Amino acid sequence: MKKKALKHLVILIKGAGEMATGVASRLFRANFRNILMLETAAPLAIRRRVSFCEAIHEHTMAVEGIEAVKVYEEYEVLEAWGAGKIAVRVDPKGESIRQFKPEVLVGATIAKRNLGTSIADASLVIALGPGFVAGKDCHVIVETNRGHNLGRLITKGTAEANTGIPGNIGGFAKERVLRSPADGLFIIEKQIGDAVRKGQVIGRVGSAEVAAEIDGMLRGLIRPSFPVTVGLKIGDIDPRGNGDYCDTISDKARALGGAVLEALLATYNQ
Repeated sequence: MKKKALKHLVILIKGAGEMATGVASRLFRANFRNILMLETAAPLAIRRRVSFCEAIHEHTMAVEGIEAVKVYEEYEVLEAWGAGKIAVRVDPKGESIRQFKPEVLVGATIAKRNLGTSIADASLVIALGPGFVAGKDCHVIVETNRGHNLGRLITKGTAEANTGIPGNIGGFAKERVLRSPADGLFIIEKQIGDAVRKGQVIGRVGSAEVAAEIDGMLRGLIRPSFPVTVGLKIGDIDPRGNGDYCDTISDKARALGGAVLEALLATYNQ
């Protein structure tokens, strides 16, 4: 593999949601600064205050002191990097891969299936979670299921299957997740960071109420008036009630970021 100074590596991350943001921030703090994140034109994030994809809507987004900016053209990507910022671009088809020829590509959409990532996309292709085969679709897979193997690097085979069960926090799992009761627009009556009680109405989809199943704090909530479908995850209640958790990267996202950093250094720092 051709040697290149680590700080000059070009890293593309497919996705800019909560987990992808955990990856980008971990790499950025390790002094990898040429980071471009690719998103859809209307990204949906629950934990919006810790997701760089919000830059697509707001043009800029800061998470734990790291700033990401929305870019359009190649020169804007380079300007963002020069200013010490992460670049976020609308590019769901990954056309930027051919344009920037990254040394590292991270598939971090957490879609539970391969949406087009190829092992030929970069010298090192890392995928997060199930839906990929290491050695075929990518070089390395990072295990995303909570538990003993969270963050483990897989170089042969696949990650564990998606359980569909949210992580347990304070003794609650599925109860802490808010899901849409119908198709329509989600009209929000509460905000991220608000304390809520069991049974309290968080918002409505049409005439159907979205109510809290537990006491806690709204750690995440999708954007107001966003079109939703029945069963879609639209919010997250944290029973611990700590407001700081609304604006800080989660243990899982930080662990995944550390795993990607491990894979990168194991490949290039030889």
